[in-house]
Amino acid sequence: MTEIEQLLRQERSPESLCEAIAKIFHVKQTEVALLELRGQLLSFVFPPELRAAGAIPVSSSAVAARTAQSNKAELFNRFAEVNHFSIFEFVKAGGEGGLNGQTIQKLMSAPIVTAQGQVLGVIQISRKASRPAIAGPDFTPADLEKLATIARFVGKFMTEGKALAHSAGAGQA
Repeated sequence: MTEIEQLLRQERSPESLCEAIAKIFHVKQTEVALLELRGQLLSFVFPPELRAAGAIPVSSSAVAARTAQSNKAELFNRFAEVNHFSIFEFVKAGGEGGLNGQTIQKLMSAPIVTAQGQVLGVIQISRKASRPAIAGPDFTPADLEKLATIARFVGKFMTEGKALAHSAGAGQA
């Protein structure tokens, strides 16, 4: 078992899973997004503030939708220049949000899939800041491969019945 699998296997909720992923990439927990494919919509599982903010149609041009459609991981170190759905950036998550000037400057996006290749969702890691120069280091191809590995593990996690979204909506204190 890899170090990533050892760390992630300990996690049982979407929140703790995303917290572990944030530590792996040295980002804030609010810079991790976990979306589950429900029919033809990608619905936010994490961060919790985005659960009620709406869903992303898989047929749209949003980066998460493209990731789900193509079943390929992507990396954007100049994300502010990419045409994307910015509405979600203005929802305050964990006390942060676009309203305080913190927008996504860099982003990685990877599909969460079953062993058979069926897309279950998308995981995204971002670096937020008021401008690219202060958003932290660029993501590397090695980072993208690490995210793809994590996404495969999350796919196994979801398939094994530890359903992230089902636990996300139930039994929260």
